[in-house]
Amino acid sequence: MLASGWIAALIALFAWWFSTGVILAIVRFADRRGPRANAAATRWTLPLLAAGLWGYHATLGGTEPAAVYGAFLSALAIWGWVELAFLTGQITGPMARPCPPGVGEGERFLRAWGTIAYHEMLLAGMLIALALWGWGAANLFGLWTFGVLFAARISAKLNLFYGVPKINLEFIPDALSHLPSHFRTGRINRLFPLSVSLLTAATACWVERLIAADTAAATVGFALLAALTALALLEHWLMVIPWQDAKLWRWMLPERRRAPKTTTYGPEDAHGL
Repeated sequence: MLASGWIAALIALFAWWFSTGVILAIVRFADRRGPRANAAATRWTLPLLAAGLWGYHATLGGTEPAAVYGAFLSALAIWGWVELAFLTGQITGPMARPCPPGVGEGERFLRAWGTIAYHEMLLAGMLIALALWGWGAANLFGLWTFGVLFAARISAKLNLFYGVPKINLEFIPDALSHLPSHFRTGRINRLFPLSVSLLTAATACWVERLIAADTAAATVGFALLAALTALALLEHWLMVIPWQDAKLWRWMLPERRRAPKTTTYGPEDAHGL
């Protein structure tokens, strides 16, 4: 049954929803308890990163559906820990202040990059390391999973920077309360059509390979990738569609105890690079 493409797609959907909810819950609990709790949450979840790295290595030579599932979940574990470290404010960037109004586009971009620089460089380095680690291996579905997540994240962040009609700020933690000042709400930017076109093409590519798959492992792997890429495409469309996607996780999170900080800074503040 687990060799079915439909089952694999449903597993990808559940893994995306559940892992996102768990990360948001951990971040919210830590956020309610202060900076020390954020640091502790990042440290105490390091076994998740270790398990992901071990699983990625252990499944590189596997040619069975179980190995493909293992590679997919291992990539999600690696990605999830890095995202947790970002949301708790432990791995972000040198810029931790809001962007003042009225700055030029170049300055605004440098400031925005400064808020996430360390995190993005860690993700890029991790992707390169996973590619070198798995070079020539039989099972590269873990690498493809991480690559899809990385590409979708870069696209999403650029669209948030250049401007989209709808931005969900409900789950922004206190440690990143300066981040929304670098976003722009407005008309659809010129990058958005290219982003959704590329994600649509990537989804179609995975589906085409799924249809042509001649092994159970390939069926599972391409179904997982197709579902994950389709979810990334959906997340992009939710930047322009007025639908409350936060409802998917709001019910499982504790209420905030305090409002995020709203300190503002003048244009003389450095961008941190």
